Amino acid sequence: MNRVRAAARIVADSDGRLPLLRSQAPLVLRPTADAVYLVSAAGGPVGGDVLDLRIEVRAGATLRLRTVAASVALPGLSGASSVLTVSATVAAGGVLEYLPEPMVVADGARHVTELRADVAAGASLVLRDELVLGRHGERGGSCRTRLHVDYADRPLLRHEVAIDGADEVSLGPAILAGHRAYGTLLHAGISGPPACAAPDVAVMPLAGPGTLVSALATDSLALRRLLDAPRFT
Repeated sequence: MNRVRAAARIVADSDGRLPLLRSQAPLVLRPTADAVYLVSAAGGPVGGDVLDLRIEVRAGATLRLRTVAASVALPGLSGASSVLTVSATVAAGGVLEYLPEPMVVADGARHVTELRADVAAGASLVLRDELVLGRHGERGGSCRTRLHVDYADRPLLRHEVAIDGADEVSLGPAILAGHRAYGTLLHAGISGPPACAAPDVAVMPLAGPGTLVSALATDSLALRRLLDAPRFT
């Protein structure tokens, strides 16, 4: 199976236009009235694939970016990892909501997600990342997510998690505690104390301002409910 290298780029302007919307299969961008959707034009990602998504939100612009369905990371013949890199810049007064559906890591797959964002003072970012070990009946492969966010030219968050369905340490009390789904929801540039009462949810205020919500669950539906439950005032 051939390795896939693909890149996509989107630029949002304050007048609601998208002056740049560039896609390359399997990263296909489709604008709608309420959001821009990332549509996977092929299965995967497959081991060895290298995918790059770049997002620019200009001053005063608002961009909502979604995916139409969960992605399934699949093993490649070489045993190499698939890699998805998402890089975003949000200028002053801009708003970016990047809320993709979960990444499901199939048996034997190895996947890495790199999320980097540079948020200007006065801008805001809402970013969700969800990982699920395996499809139905699978233990799941390995996945690593790195989150690197700066706010007003200062470090806001450096966060990394690695899970593996075949690793007892990952499944143990130190990381997943027997759960199969892990997710985070980041609010950057948004202040205010969060409220949360769920036992499998951790809420961490950030100096920026910002807040990181982390949750564990048995499946993707339960995970989404936990991440959406906290309220920010």
